Amino acid sequence: MDDDDLPRRRDDVLTALAKQSLDPLSVAELDDRLAVLEAEIARTKAHKAAAGSFKANAEALFRKG
Repeated sequence: MDDDDLPRRRDDVLTALAKQSLDPLSVAELDDRLAVLEAEIARTKAHKAAAGSFKANAEALFRKG
C-alpha cells in the first residue's frame, strides 16, 4: 500500500495548507507564499535524493556481503 492511499491526519499541515483560501492574499503575499513553497520543494527534493542515495549505498553494501 502506498502512503498516498493512506488517509491523512486531520492535523496534517499539508492538508491545512491546501484548504487555505488564497482570496484574501495580495499579489505580494502570493509571491511570498510561492517563494516559500518553492524553497520547501527544493529542500524536500534534496532530502529525498540523499535518502535514496543512502538506501542505494546500504543495499549495495549488503549485496556484497
